[in-house]
Amino acid sequence: METRLHERFANDPAARIAEDALRACVHCGFCNATCPTYQELGDEVDGPRGRIYQIKEILESGESNPTARTHLDRCLTCLNCMTTCPSGVDYNHLVAYGREVIEQDLDRNWRERTLRGLLARTLPARWPFRLALGLGRMVRPALPATLRRRVPERQDARKAPQPTPSQALEGFSHGRILLLAGCVHDAIDARTNAALKNLLGRLGVEVVETSEARCCGAVEHHLAFEERARSRVRANLDAWQPMLEQGVDAVVSTASGCGVMLRDYGHLLAGDPGYAERARTVSERVRDPVELFTPSAIQRLGIRAPQGHDPIAWHAPCTLQHGQRLAGRVEPLLQAAGFELTPTAEPHLCCGSAGTYSITQPAMAARLRTRKLDNLEAQRPARIVTANVGCQTHLQSGTDTPVEHWLTLLERHCPATPVGA
Repeated sequence: METRLHERFANDPAARIAEDALRACVHCGFCNATCPTYQELGDEVDGPRGRIYQIKEILESGESNPTARTHLDRCLTCLNCMTTCPSGVDYNHLVAYGREVIEQDLDRNWRERTLRGLLARTLPARWPFRLALGLGRMVRPALPATLRRRVPERQDARKAPQPTPSQALEGFSHGRILLLAGCVHDAIDARTNAALKNLLGRLGVEVVETSEARCCGAVEHHLAFEERARSRVRANLDAWQPMLEQGVDAVVSTASGCGVMLRDYGHLLAGDPGYAERARTVSERVRDPVELFTPSAIQRLGIRAPQGHDPIAWHAPCTLQHGQRLAGRVEPLLQAAGFELTPTAEPHLCCGSAGTYSITQPAMAARLRTRKLDNLEAQRPARIVTANVGCQTHLQSGTDTPVEHWLTLLERHCPATPVGA
């Protein structure tokens, strides 16, 4: 796609990256075939190709417009289009830059400003979100069913065992990983991080974390508060530096959405001379939990599904299969433990959670959740298993079928002593 940037963007390195993405696009439209919003609305401007043209117009004219903002707001950033694209268009960084420019240029109405401001300040902070969630749980029994489902029940975690160095996994030179403590997912379901610690501890891997780090920065990034996001990334790098210097084999988050953000640290701070190298190093060390386990490790742990168990449905978050390109990695682990998986139609489509999307775009998020649940529950599974706390909470708010993280499922069926120990 031929394009010429407006002089306003002449000295902006991020604009050059966006320009390269625009030029890579060959207008084929394959992306529309897998775009959730295009599938639901059937409107070209609500598909990746249409949004690319709108960003192109902004970068060439130097002027933003409310219409483009509306259609970029509707984008889930599920990155399904990047999986489908035959030309390698970097839609992820292109749409992020387009949103950043629009937020700089245009004011929002007071309702949008208030909602987005509250999300940016509350979700990354520990105590405001935990306080609100705690109050919601107190009144949960009295809420109507539709509201009650939106308030996740408290989940207590099991204590992890001390790691045994002699059992350390192959390829772990330090026998230690750095775990992102997170901002909301521990409050929503404390079992997930505890399950990872438990499983890795039984395999001889130490898990370290720090209370000084907070949100990975994804919330601000989703809302196009880019400077806030970069400030948060710098603060996390400072908090993690002592542990990184001591040596860790991987930087890990049990939320696949956070994993995508962590892998992008190097890009976000590429122009920061004080942090660029550290950010790049962290990005290179990021691993999703699924990359830490193999079917043989699951068997070594002795994890076995209960005899005669009902089949389960696997939901692959977009951040796992498109953002981190780790499609098809969880299923073999579940099958190695003896779990039967139901076939699911349209596994590539987003459930509608998408970070803060389910709050800022509730109508579209609800439509996509219904579509996803119809597919997941078509074979009447006993439970739905996923890899991202946002998807877990969003899906659970629309069904009575239990939804949980794959780590908690495996950990719950892990015997006290690994096989052969």
